[in-house]
Amino acid sequence: MNEAAGAEVLALEHRGWQALCDGEGATFYGALMTQDAVIVLAHGYVLDRQTVIESLQGAASWDSYAIDQPEVLPLGSNQILLRYTGTGQRRGAPDFVALMSSVYVRVDGEWRLAHYQQTPVPRANTARASQRDQQ
Repeated sequence: MNEAAGAEVLALEHRGWQALCDGEGATFYGALMTQDAVIVLAHGYVLDRQTVIESLQGAASWDSYAIDQPEVLPLGSNQILLRYTGTGQRRGAPDFVALMSSVYVRVDGEWRLAHYQQTPVPRANTARASQRDQQ
């Protein structure tokens, strides 16, 4: 697996977040996800592809996002795990910060999302990290 493949999936992840900011998440993820893809959200819900599409239709958009410390791990010749700390911001709400992982598989020459999982980072940890960064 080469660096270009890692850059491709990281770019897809950014495009996904941007789609969520633009209110286009249902369309974007409907096209990106494999038919049997699963998303595991921070609050414990496990969603299949169709449920993801339905839940993103009319969902509140993010105002902005950040992908920090991305790491790409090849899982084989046609599979990649991307893990990072993701932050989503909405006006008037605390930042949503989670450890995120996405498994992409190459299908017919295109990267497709097969699995995504969020693990929330406790607010106390994010506050300490923010204080450290300011020192």
